[in-house]
Amino acid sequence: MTLENFIYESVSEILNGGYEEVKKDIEKHKEIYKDDTAICFSLLALGAFLNKDNQSFYQFMNDAAFLVDQSADAITKIFHEMILGFVNFSEKNTTLYAINYNKARKLSIKSQKTEFFERVNKLLKCPPISHYSNHNQAKDPLIALVNIGQAVAAEKNIDLLIKTIAEETKTALNADRCTIFMYDKENNELYSKVATGLDTKELRIPANKGLAGHVVQTGETINIKDAYNDKRFNPNVDKKTGYRTKTILCMPIKNFNQEIIGVFQVLNKFDEYFTPDDEDLLIAIASSAGISLENAQLFERQRKLLEEQKVVLDSFIETLATSIDARDKITSGHSSRVKMYSSLIAQEFGMEKNDLYILEKAAALHDIGKIGIRDSVLQKEGKLTPEEYKHIQQHVEITHHILEKIHMSEDFKQITEIACSHHEKYDGTGYYRHLKGEEIPFGGRILAVSDVFDAITSKRHYRDKMPIEKVIDIIKNGAGSHFDPLVVDKFLDIKLSKIVGVFITENHMVIDKEDLATLEKYNLLDLYYSIVNNCSNKLLQVFNKYYVGVDLEHE
Repeated sequence: MTLENFIYESVSEILNGGYEEVKKDIEKHKEIYKDDTAICFSLLALGAFLNKDNQSFYQFMNDAAFLVDQSADAITKIFHEMILGFVNFSEKNTTLYAINYNKARKLSIKSQKTEFFERVNKLLKCPPISHYSNHNQAKDPLIALVNIGQAVAAEKNIDLLIKTIAEETKTALNADRCTIFMYDKENNELYSKVATGLDTKELRIPANKGLAGHVVQTGETINIKDAYNDKRFNPNVDKKTGYRTKTILCMPIKNFNQEIIGVFQVLNKFDEYFTPDDEDLLIAIASSAGISLENAQLFERQRKLLEEQKVVLDSFIETLATSIDARDKITSGHSSRVKMYSSLIAQEFGMEKNDLYILEKAAALHDIGKIGIRDSVLQKEGKLTPEEYKHIQQHVEITHHILEKIHMSEDFKQITEIACSHHEKYDGTGYYRHLKGEEIPFGGRILAVSDVFDAITSKRHYRDKMPIEKVIDIIKNGAGSHFDPLVVDKFLDIKLSKIVGVFITENHMVIDKEDLATLEKYNLLDLYYSIVNNCSNKLLQVFNKYYVGVDLEHE
């Protein structure tokens, strides 16, 4: 398969919902695609963007951008620019889209790859833009500043922001290269990102070395007309890379308080030398860029802090859930399985990533209130008395009281509401707040199905697990009274292979290859009708091998 056909097929598959398949293919054949890594990253960025996975999108786009910078391949550069254009068009940023479109089109004409450009553009369904000259725009300082201002206005990702500013600055000054070094004052280092084969890494140098270091130490602007005739220039990098540095314009980037936070290093102006007008333009660019870069740094620090808090929260939640399960060996793993079933239902609905995260945490915590239930009731062999049943029902209210005292984000408030609504019933006869229909949080309606399904497919002190046809019957008949009918429909549509996957998580069983092929073809409803209609029992035999056989592993 040619590179162009690989791109066409992958883009088409991603646009039609096959992102995960493309991702697996790239991972599986990474040795084959290693020379086209930048293209693979651009494809993965497209998929992550369409799946609203912003963190992965930024990472893939950053990796692609740094590799594209070092590539001489026209297809690689054109395709990356078109993916950027697609993203900007989707985000209704028509100015940046026009820049991306025209840059890609110009490259395609120059490299005689117009057929590739047109075909990818047709797949992406982006409208054509009347061609205009980027070169003429670059010569207008006002347009250059407007382009940079628009490009950085809403960008919060520090790596993409640096990339965008460097790219626009290079165009504005009609230069071959532009690098932005950020100043790490604490470690007295300058750092930038460089591409290294299949990955990117951070390059750090002492802040008192080289031209950029001199600019940081002195705050001066350096304008060199002939690098090899200037003692301050170190030619060793050129010797390693084969690049030939001729002219250099180096200038500090300052924040609002006029503190140096970075350095512009622009190389090789196409029109001979960098002029005083170029210096003035770079000063104007640096003024705008400095504030944006500092804001992005603050945003990045805040993002990392939130990620650290999220890790702590996740650990806290898992510890709480595990501590509850540990009180009773017979119900061990219940919270974990409810989380997995809930996740499967959510995936059937196409739930967004953050909502799925909230649901999974609520599932893990839904029984935390059992910490306030007496062991004699929680672990009782046999049927509960009315008083005992009333006592155990209190665990939902206790869950609410415990979780609402944890002062966290708005997300955690949603976790609390979902966790304490898993015993509400669709007809309003549940507990403890007697919510009805859509008064019950959507996540709570999902938990209700997951909780009951796990309870009746698991051993309890007073009974064995139920036959699967009876289990499905209970879920089906509960639609509209106990459960949200739409949630029931989605649950019964889950493939048997996924349900069995939950059964076997704790005993480390592996599904036989032939069994897996069978289980992947049918859902829970198919299994139910094959049983009640007295069809061939082969499907039931395969299913029960893992359903009934799970307990046998422990006996």
